[in-house]
Amino acid sequence: MKEANLFKYYFVRYFFLALAMMQAIAAVILLMRFQDSPKNRFAIFVFFTLAMILISIHFLVFTKVKRVAMSKKKLAVITTFKAKQYDWDEVKELKLMPFFNMYSLKLKGKRKKIYFLPSHDSEAIFGLFSDDPDFLRDKMSKV
Repeated sequence: MKEANLFKYYFVRYFFLALAMMQAIAAVILLMRFQDSPKNRFAIFVFFTLAMILISIHFLVFTKVKRVAMSKKKLAVITTFKAKQYDWDEVKELKLMPFFNMYSLKLKGKRKKIYFLPSHDSEAIFGLFSDDPDFLRDKMSKV
């Protein structure tokens, strides 16, 4: 079964959270280090607000990114505690989001979509012109 690189998965999953933590640390350093002035208060407000926005983006969007391993007959959604295997017959929808170089997967009987990274490397910037693997092309035509 093929799955995306672990480094790539964790980088995508936690990028906004790490960026939010850096913004929050910058706000705290500004608060502790420099004197109280309107410019400093505004900068602290901007950094803290940006950190809160990035944290909410992480929890709303990037918690849905999962590790998915796939073969010609099955796919497995891997979580920290277990891996659930599904047949390709259970896939309702599979879409490539080319700008983000991610796939969205909708399973029959499930309400939420699963987002995952492809196992192959794309040659184009942001995956704009990336090709699907052969077995994905075959499965997508049946869905």
